[in-house]
Amino acid sequence: MKLQSIRHEVSPMLHLALPLIFAELGWMTMGIVDTMMVGHMRNSAIALSAAALGQVLYNTLGFGIGGVLLGLDTYISQAFGAERIDEANRWLVHGLLLTAMLTVVLMGVIELCPLALLHMPVDKSVLAAAVPFLHALNWGTPPLLIYFVLRRYMQAFNHVRPIAFALISANLINIFGDWVLIFGHHFGPITIPAYGVVGSGWSTTFSRCYMALFMVVAVLVTEWRQNYGLLQTPLHFEWPRLRSLVKLGLPVGGQIMVEIAIFAAVTAIIAVLGPLQLAGHQIALDCASFTFMVPFAISAATAVRVGQAIGRKDKQGASDAGWTGILLGAGFMLAASVVYVTATHAIARAFSPDPAVIAAAVPLLLVAAAFQLFDGIQITANGALRGAGNTHSGLIAHSIGYWLIGMPLGLLLAFRLHLGALGLWLGLCVALIIAGVLLVTLWERTTHRLAE
Repeated sequence: MKLQSIRHEVSPMLHLALPLIFAELGWMTMGIVDTMMVGHMRNSAIALSAAALGQVLYNTLGFGIGGVLLGLDTYISQAFGAERIDEANRWLVHGLLLTAMLTVVLMGVIELCPLALLHMPVDKSVLAAAVPFLHALNWGTPPLLIYFVLRRYMQAFNHVRPIAFALISANLINIFGDWVLIFGHHFGPITIPAYGVVGSGWSTTFSRCYMALFMVVAVLVTEWRQNYGLLQTPLHFEWPRLRSLVKLGLPVGGQIMVEIAIFAAVTAIIAVLGPLQLAGHQIALDCASFTFMVPFAISAATAVRVGQAIGRKDKQGASDAGWTGILLGAGFMLAASVVYVTATHAIARAFSPDPAVIAAAVPLLLVAAAFQLFDGIQITANGALRGAGNTHSGLIAHSIGYWLIGMPLGLLLAFRLHLGALGLWLGLCVALIIAGVLLVTLWERTTHRLAE
């Protein structure tokens, strides 16, 4: 690392990352608002448990399968850095084609998920709400994946403000939708019944439809202003290009699925322990996911900055961009850790007034405080590696950290030492520490190869 070079990189990195941070926080705020509103229903433990099961199952499949599209970060940003705008446009066209294919696969898989849910040893009242909630979320799959692709194109071209505005404004739609559909309301002669947990699923779907439409308009307006030639891009299909995109994107999607799947597995295991522990788990998971969105956004900006530098053959610039992203992510997560430790009870109380639910969430929030730093390091290092075209290391590091070490350790602590949900979260903490150390080491080696 050259500290002087990194100081010069901070400004352009933040210029790209800040709108993405607002966008990701807006994205996560949807889930948190859903959880808070559901948590204030009459039986909050049951409602929170149903939302937890539905969300974690959808997110595992949706972001895992849809994560294949993140390979566009590398190709589009490197093409833009090399000033090959025509090449970037062709990658977008093939990204949209791949989106159509993935949508069919993803929606079909999610429609089959209730068959597995109904055979889980979980409270029947929880399952009764979780299944229709998952069905409502599934209708938001096509707009979600369209948004994914168009966002990759816009951020690779340094047009990030529309992304932030799309998610912030979508939150307003989601809040209104939750208020109307969860609790039901009268508007003059019109009566909308209370749909409970299922209503929050439909509200999320409507918000995603808005986001996709907004991004379509944003791309067209950007094309009209900048004349990138997108509308003149040939629509002919190139199998080698699609294969390259899938080959690069599959490890990214696999890594995301491995990471989210561990939380899905933990959620399913905690569900067996009862609604109370599952409710506490959902609160802690929402909070940890919220702070994670900041380094996640920095990771996306880091991938773009590294990719653009490599595209213009600036090896030192690529190294500086990677280390800057890692340091920014680590710094924020250290601050988040302090907040978790000092305001633990207040955070839990914001989600539910039930003292038992609060007591279940507090120890898990303290574990979240312990792994914040390493969570920030691993995701930003992974973004730097992705910008350099390395999409396999993240998959390997997460597979080792989560499944070979973290999960067995968590099960041992949860059931042999009778720590329950706390034991599983301690296993996750160890997994994140391992992933963070592995990925930052791999990025250091990558910078040496770039220098050579």
